[in-house]
Amino acid sequence: MKQISILGCGWLGLPLAKALIEKEFTVKGSTTSIDKVALLEKARIKPYVFALEINGTPDNLPDFLAGSDTLIIAIPPKLRGKNKDYADANANSFVIKIENLLPLIEKSTIRNLLFVSSTAVYGDANSIVDENTKPEPVTESGKQLLEIEELLHKNNHFKTTILRFGGLIGEDRNPARFLAGKENVANPDAPINLIDQKDCIGIILKIIATNTWGENFNAVAPYHPTRKEYYTQKAIEKNLIPPTFNTKEASSGKTIDSDKLVKMLDYTFTNTTL
Repeated sequence: MKQISILGCGWLGLPLAKALIEKEFTVKGSTTSIDKVALLEKARIKPYVFALEINGTPDNLPDFLAGSDTLIIAIPPKLRGKNKDYADANANSFVIKIENLLPLIEKSTIRNLLFVSSTAVYGDANSIVDENTKPEPVTESGKQLLEIEELLHKNNHFKTTILRFGGLIGEDRNPARFLAGKENVANPDAPINLIDQKDCIGIILKIIATNTWGENFNAVAPYHPTRKEYYTQKAIEKNLIPPTFNTKEASSGKTIDSDKLVKMLDYTFTNTTL
């Protein structure tokens, strides 16, 4: 029976852990909240309570990694608000937090690592973007995610696959509520780049099942209507007030291409209309 450690049993990590357990994996999972321990135990996940810090590493991290051959890092960088500026973000550097883990990962049984990243690493490209496109992040989150991607790929103690997700939606992240009632929304003609939680999990399971390591993958549903078309329709479907858009200024936005993932993993998206 194989064992996997999931760093971050949150919106994605918890249902992913449950899906892995259904496939007879043993799962160790981390949470920052002691209140979630019972929830993890009920799901047959071995719980570990800790938060990553820029000063040192958690005492229970070696045990969290012990015996697992795969580590999945599924935690958000939390670099919004006051941390939009790089100078402020240094105090909460996601790069340093991940960098601190590396010596312990190197000493552990981990041989494969999956890092959940974001299409934010591509910045404001106004074109079709695939894995051969040079990342040029403009947000602090995107900059630090790209730095971490490069850091992990350079480490030869384990093989890393990077999964760059687009906007995340699911049962508790209803796209109808994202922009409902808002006014003068920018970029009405920009394409959407979203992915359903079920596909996030399905893709990760396929990467593990096919032992596909050392790769970068974009992960976005092959469905790219304009923001105006999509969010207006979603608001109407839920009887919410549709947003209004700023049509006076030109729209710009990238279209994320996930063909590499579809072909290499032989993956079929389950939700293509979102």
